[in-house]
Amino acid sequence: MEVKVGARVRSVVDATEAVVVRTPGADIDLRCGGHPMVALGQQIPSDAGAIDPEFSGGTAIGKRYSDDELGLELLVTKAGQGTLSLGSIVLGLKSAKPLPSSD
Repeated sequence: MEVKVGARVRSVVDATEAVVVRTPGADIDLRCGGHPMVALGQQIPSDAGAIDPEFSGGTAIGKRYSDDELGLELLVTKAGQGTLSLGSIVLGLKSAKPLPSSD
């Protein structure tokens, strides 16, 4: 799947929805709950299945998930039970940058 910055995607097995904040510009295997994600307006396949137990860690609304090495970042707009991943590589929760001290 080729995704562009600003694209909205959703899971086919749970309620997770996200916006692409940063992308490597190449085709990627973006997944949630172990199943490929689809564009927000796209119909969910009837044979989508259930969440893979290995990818059932869940997502949190308003949090960013990323793979810095690849250059991918997603902002979750609707939380769900599935884990975001690139193929079998789980996307990590992006931590906030520390603010400079005001000495």
